[in-house]
Amino acid sequence: MSKFQAIVIGIFILCIVAGVIAFATYKGGSSSTSLPAITIWGTFPKNTFLAYVNKININRNEPLKVDYVFIPENVFDKVFIEALARGQGPDAILITQDLVYKHEDKIIPIPYTTLSERDYRSTFIQQGELYLLPELGSLALPFIIDPLIMYWNRDVFTNAGIAVFPKYWDEFSAIGERINQKDANSNIRKSVLAMGEFSNITNAREILGALFLQAGNTVTYRQADDLSIVSSIGGTNKNSSILATEFFTRFSDPRNPDYSWNRSLSNSKSSFLSGNLATYIGFASEIFDIRQKNPNIDFDIAQLPQARGSKNRVTYGSLYGFSIVRSSGNPGGVYSVLDLLLASDSLSEFVNISYLPPVKREMISRGSKDPYLSIFYDSALISKGWLDTNIYESTRIFKNMTESISSGRKTIEDAIQDASDEYDISLSNI
Repeated sequence: MSKFQAIVIGIFILCIVAGVIAFATYKGGSSSTSLPAITIWGTFPKNTFLAYVNKININRNEPLKVDYVFIPENVFDKVFIEALARGQGPDAILITQDLVYKHEDKIIPIPYTTLSERDYRSTFIQQGELYLLPELGSLALPFIIDPLIMYWNRDVFTNAGIAVFPKYWDEFSAIGERINQKDANSNIRKSVLAMGEFSNITNAREILGALFLQAGNTVTYRQADDLSIVSSIGGTNKNSSILATEFFTRFSDPRNPDYSWNRSLSNSKSSFLSGNLATYIGFASEIFDIRQKNPNIDFDIAQLPQARGSKNRVTYGSLYGFSIVRSSGNPGGVYSVLDLLLASDSLSEFVNISYLPPVKREMISRGSKDPYLSIFYDSALISKGWLDTNIYESTRIFKNMTESISSGRKTIEDAIQDASDEYDISLSNI
């Protein structure tokens, strides 16, 4: 065992010891008679979160005292770290899975003596298991999930004589023959799918990541010896990465019959709003923005298309979770408040406010009669993600990888392995 590994394991042991001590007196949030005032910093929109807290407090004799501070994701790391260095900061943070690993040393794991691993797995959707540490506890409590889905323009499909939306990726070839349009100079005027580029495709990192996940590649994983995370897109997993990347890049390859996108086109979301893109891969949370920006567009939604013959259905999800900060003076009290925020009755109210699906299995099993939420619920259940340290760096690495393939500078095998090696370096810089 290297000195670094010994230090990391030592830190985790200290974390769990501190966590057990901090939570030792906790008996359950619902039976607590005196709840502390807590401060939460997060990247989730402030107005939506405060509306949620206010809704809970309407029916409580003792209101929850929660001070929520919104911090944009691109500056969260800097603001959070600098505040802790000054001896300040919040009691808890509300962030996506992309930021959790970077702040593990500032988080108190919730020990399994407080919330058992069995209860955690039975309560929350599968993606929430990203937060579990073997024998130590959970780094966060899942709060809300924003899954990647497919928006499709019903008028474009109808005018092309296509009655149903694609459920599998291989259906886009035949559909593209009827929807894709080019002018006399072979310039693309209408496309079935925006894929293959990064510069003008909204959510390109997440779309490519979803293809990796559907191919059975976890993108990153924890090493058993020191719990650090490393890339899984190269090495022995390279074949699954090749399958996903080949499909992603085929739509921007002029030599491929499926060619329907290039970097000279306008942004994918803008193209969808203008009616020049038949399908748009976006998050569930984008539905109102799309409706507001073009009230006249006749669109519907569906689950993210899948690989035909795959055993498991998968989409990417942006998962928000609560983590308790190590510097909090009352971790047990903070947990009691978070426990109330995550009560099923409370989360039902949050679903109504945010129009996003819940993270609890029993809530999803009840389903929804709302035509859009029903799709969001199904997508939440099959959502997956991965731990990262810097989404801007991973976006850059994936972008360079795909462009080196499209330009012919590298073979797909070399491009993927080089990207994996570079990603490992990025993941180690925390």
